[in-house]
Amino acid sequence: MISIEFARTLYDDSDPVHDFDHVLRVLALARRIGPAEGADMRIVETAVLLHDIHREGGAPETETTTTDHAILAAHAARRILGNLDPPPDAGFIEAVAHCIAAHRFRNATQPETLEAKVVFDADKLDSIGAIGVARACAYTGMTRRKLWGDVPPGYAGGDPDHTTHHEFVYKLSRIKGRMLTTTGRAIAQERHNYMVAFFDRLAGEIAGEM
Repeated sequence: MISIEFARTLYDDSDPVHDFDHVLRVLALARRIGPAEGADMRIVETAVLLHDIHREGGAPETETTTTDHAILAAHAARRILGNLDPPPDAGFIEAVAHCIAAHRFRNATQPETLEAKVVFDADKLDSIGAIGVARACAYTGMTRRKLWGDVPPGYAGGDPDHTTHHEFVYKLSRIKGRMLTTTGRAIAQERHNYMVAFFDRLAGEIAGEM
């Protein structure tokens, strides 16, 4: 199957939030979750290595399949795997493609297989905890936005003044509730607790109370 070295050539690392270091962290998490859940690790690892190959510098996406990086990456994965010599069987290719298509947080394609659930959880876990805070701050810097801002009740995203704090309230704080595996939920709870403590501390420091 494809190697880490080959997969690395498919990423240009122009986006510090979704670079190949992100892929390697997701792979490490998948290798922790997958065996505990009884997943087929050949499918899981192949999908993880290819899951973000159509990211473009962190550009915002819509819900359409023409710009959804997960759908585009699934199509590309079919081509890449189909061109191997010898190619894997069609069932394997489709299983990998489904994992990739279903890994996105805001996506109409839901993870239906155990392997897709493992990939989804591993990818989302890299968005929370200490690394999640670091990535959110990196994205804020990349898009020249502020680190902190008050979040109004019922905030639904899309604000041009969307800060790191907004991202925590709107998305990161909800991720633990989206986990699909028992192992993923346990890891997510610990990482969630860390983020809550971090943003509570950050709020106190911003207010000059700490």
